[in-house]
Amino acid sequence: MTYRFFVPPPPKAATGLTAEVYGQLRDEFLGPAPTFQALSAVPEVLAATWALMREALLAGDASRVDREVVASAVSRANRCRFCVDAHVMLLHALSEHELAEAIAAGATPPAPGHAELVGWAEASRNPKAAAWTSPYRPEITGTLLAFHFINRVVSALLDPDLLPAGLQRSRVVRSVGGRLYARTAREPKEPGRGLSLLDAGTTPPAWAGDSPVGVAYAALRDAALRGGELLGDVARQTVTATVRWEDGRHPDRPAEWAADLIRDLPGTDRVGTRIALLAAFAPHAIRAGDVALWRLSHPTDADLVRLVAYGAIAATDHVARALAPAHL
Repeated sequence: MTYRFFVPPPPKAATGLTAEVYGQLRDEFLGPAPTFQALSAVPEVLAATWALMREALLAGDASRVDREVVASAVSRANRCRFCVDAHVMLLHALSEHELAEAIAAGATPPAPGHAELVGWAEASRNPKAAAWTSPYRPEITGTLLAFHFINRVVSALLDPDLLPAGLQRSRVVRSVGGRLYARTAREPKEPGRGLSLLDAGTTPPAWAGDSPVGVAYAALRDAALRGGELLGDVARQTVTATVRWEDGRHPDRPAEWAADLIRDLPGTDRVGTRIALLAAFAPHAIRAGDVALWRLSHPTDADLVRLVAYGAIAATDHVARALAPAHL
C-alpha cells in the first residue's frame, strides 16, 4: 500500500483519541486500515469517519450484504478502485461470490433488490439531476454517505492498488481474502459504540431519526467542514457554489477545469481551493505539485488532510441535503 503525499506514523505509535479509534478498528473491522491511518493526522476527523462507517456499515439490523452492495456501488460511481476492490472482497467474505464478481465487473447484480440498490447508489453521484432521495433506513443511507466521503479521501491520499501490481483484482485473490475476513465480517455489532469517540453537541439530521448514524454523520460533517477555515471567505464560497452547480459531474480534464475556477481568486487561496475542488470532484487528479505549493504556507500533514476532508465533505453534504425534502 502506497500513500501518495506522506506516510502516517505506524499504528503502534498512536496515542489518545487515535489509539482509541485503532482499538475499535482492531476489535471490529480489519484493523487500522490505510484509509484510517491516512486520516490519523486529524484525530477528530478520523474518529468521526470511523464512527459513521461503524454505525452505518457494521452495526444494527440492516442486511450487511445490502450495505456492502451500496458501499461498492457508490465507490464505483466515484471511480474509487481501492474501495471497490475492498468491498468486493468483503462480499466474498459474506459468501456472496456471484454478487461480488458482478460488482467487480461493473455489471448489474442478478437479484432485483440488489440491482435496485446499485442504481440508487450510483444515482446519488448527481443528486439534483437524478431527483435523488432515499427510501431506505438510516444504516443504508449512512453507508452511502460514509463512502461518498471515504472514496474521496482514499482517492486523494492513497494509491489505488490495495496489493502490489493490482493483485486484488484477481478473482482468486479476492476470494481468498474474503475467506480470511469471513469471521470478522459476519460478527454482529451493537449500535452506539462508535459514538463514545465523539464530542457531544452535534445535531443529527432529520433523515436519520434517532439512529446513531445521524449523530455520527453530523459529527463528521462538523469536523470536516472546519477544514474550510484554512481558506478565505471567497474561496469557500467558490467551493460551495461549484459543488451545487456541477452536481457531481466528473470533469473531463480536471486540472484545466480547476484552473479555470480559481483564476480570479486571491493568490494565497488558489492552490488550496484547487485541492479542495479536486477533492470534491476528481481527487485522483491532485498532484504532488499541488501539494508542494500548498505546503509552502501549510507544511503539516494535518492541514493537507483537513483540506482534503473539507472538499470531500462539501461533496458528500451536497448528497445529504437532497434527503431533506423527503423527510421534513
